[in-house]
Amino acid sequence: MFEHKTVLLEETVEYLNTSPTGTYVDATFGRGGHTKKILSQLNGGKVIAFDRDDTAILEGNKLSEDVAKNSNNELIMIKSNFESISEKLNEISIDKVDGIIYDLGVSSPQFDDPTRGFSYKNEARLDMRMDQSQELDAFKIVNEWPYEELVRILFRYGDEKFAKKIARNIEKRRAINSIETTTELADIIKNSIPAAKRRTGGHPAKKSFQAIRIAVNDELSSLEKSLSSSIDLINVGGRICVITFQSLEDRIVKQMFKEFSEIDIPRGLPVIPEELKPKLKLINKKPILPTGIEQDENHRAHSAKLRVVEKVNEN
Repeated sequence: MFEHKTVLLEETVEYLNTSPTGTYVDATFGRGGHTKKILSQLNGGKVIAFDRDDTAILEGNKLSEDVAKNSNNELIMIKSNFESISEKLNEISIDKVDGIIYDLGVSSPQFDDPTRGFSYKNEARLDMRMDQSQELDAFKIVNEWPYEELVRILFRYGDEKFAKKIARNIEKRRAINSIETTTELADIIKNSIPAAKRRTGGHPAKKSFQAIRIAVNDELSSLEKSLSSSIDLINVGGRICVITFQSLEDRIVKQMFKEFSEIDIPRGLPVIPEELKPKLKLINKKPILPTGIEQDENHRAHSAKLRVVEKVNEN
């Protein structure tokens, strides 16, 4: 059994500012930590939870049955990428919600299950799919994508300084035999980085594996689309809480929240028209970080950042 500790659990649900009869979305169900916490604060309320992972959906369906039997709340599970949040909610006749949570970290069971191919620490077939029904996986990217595309994703998504060398060595190896496993790929990456540079900064394959995982799951594009939809979905007074674990995600969240919470007011304007007022208000200008105690107890909390906005104008 794989254990998953939900990061920033108390803080996230506290900032969500729930109402007992409200309707909330957990855009990243995982193993249900945030969903369970939200449900515990509802009385006649509803949670709609999204996930792409079949095991997560199975766990969620069990929880949904339990909620229906033992409370007057409702939990609806939706197997989908959260970029389709508007369309999927529309299918169940929901056009507005009172709050949305995103926990953008890959769940512990996905990382810890060697068969999923997320980790450079365990040997497995190259996979990294959050939705195992999709066609694109890490094997296809590593063995079929051209050199230029490999360089692009390694540099853009992993900030990997040795992206060209890694991509070139991948290209050379796959010309002889397919690169089948996580450990094969990790060795290629390691041998592409100068020994002096491998002594600091953690495992040499960490950045490249992150980059390939992001590409497999189209994580950044999906986040931008979903956040844009969420801003429209939220009722005035509702909040969006986003936990990020790496700088690319955090930059997208920070910039989008800033864009919708600031306005450029023309000089001399006596009254700000409603259509010019910002849609969002930043609840925390600086991200909320896990406590030292949480970081000690859960190493995956170290890079977590929580950003929160409240909708203040429908315009």
